[in-house]
Amino acid sequence: MNTEDFRPEKEVKVFYPPQRVLMGPGPSDTHPRVLNAMARPTLGHLDPVFTEMMEEIKGLMRYAFQTKNRMTFPVSGPGSVGMEMCFVNMIIPGDKVIVCRNGVFGGRMIENVERHGGTAVVVDDKWGEPVDPQKVEDALKKNPDAKIIAFVHAETSTGAQSDAKTLCEIARKYGCLTIVDTVTSLAGTPIKVDEWGIDAIYSGSQKCLSCPPGLSPVSFSERVTDLVKNRKEKVHSWFMDIGLLLNYWGSSTRTYHHTAPTNALYALHESLLMLAEEGLEHSWARHQRNYQALKAGFATLGMNYVVAEQYRLPQLNSVFVPAGVDEKEVRRRLLDDYNLEIGAGLGDFAGKVWRFGLMGTSSRVENVLFCLNALENVLLDMGMKVERGGAAAAAHQSYAANPMF
Repeated sequence: MNTEDFRPEKEVKVFYPPQRVLMGPGPSDTHPRVLNAMARPTLGHLDPVFTEMMEEIKGLMRYAFQTKNRMTFPVSGPGSVGMEMCFVNMIIPGDKVIVCRNGVFGGRMIENVERHGGTAVVVDDKWGEPVDPQKVEDALKKNPDAKIIAFVHAETSTGAQSDAKTLCEIARKYGCLTIVDTVTSLAGTPIKVDEWGIDAIYSGSQKCLSCPPGLSPVSFSERVTDLVKNRKEKVHSWFMDIGLLLNYWGSSTRTYHHTAPTNALYALHESLLMLAEEGLEHSWARHQRNYQALKAGFATLGMNYVVAEQYRLPQLNSVFVPAGVDEKEVRRRLLDDYNLEIGAGLGDFAGKVWRFGLMGTSSRVENVLFCLNALENVLLDMGMKVERGGAAAAAHQSYAANPMF
């Protein structure tokens, strides 16, 4: 058979993606410095210059997570791999795990527990609300043999933020380890691993770090590394076994584990360096300031938030679609006419809410104003009665009332 018989029927040309403004639930806009970093010469994953950079990444990640944990490094894979790494290493078949579910990603934690041979004790809260600490404590009283508590700090499907500090205090009170999802919160809102006593934490590169998807920052306490070392049976994943990965990501002589995505790690190094240059507190304040302005603009458009203000994520804004508005058509027009991406609702919220991301590089004054003007224009074109120019004016007033320190 001729090799030409296997060519694609459609002519394939060089792919040039359109320039979008990414204001959905992720990924966020990638900063030009990060894109430039990815284009640098590829090195071998055991090259001494590259391994020196690996040590810098670990140090910068410890700053982002606010931890001294030795086992702090990026997993080669998206946040879902970071999540599975926590569960596959920490669960011994038969273990009972308290899993908090108040959105889509808490549900994924349950799936991980069950796939790795654990028993999930589910603590449910209404979508759009934070995890209720009292419910968690009640579940622990009923299940004193539970080994782990797992919860999502920043639930991307709803925009709700739970009280990680309090939940970790409860876990320690009952002798449990903790697994915490911070995919959407890292660098956008405060996370203090050591102060809060978090045992295992994972995040993603593509949200508030403004790095392309494909890497998952993780950090493990000494309690977790001791647990893994003392397991009587092997971790049920070769690739995600932190005992094996330590031989590659450790600070001593490195041994081959897998071919790390070197250029992607250049990008993460650059994004973490930019975070360190800006300063964590400044980054948290920037996300909060831009959220306040976006919220002010939404109020003039008659858009109501899903989450009560005290539990709201500044970097992930979920709002109910106004009555009578075709939510898919609004998203289509924003994308086609303005190159602006926003997110749809997931699960129980499908067709009912929009999700607006203000993460990392996307969390900028010009993006807030652009988004509000574009949304206002689309809603006016579709017959909704709103004050022309009112959304941007309200945002400007918010910025004037909330200057950066």
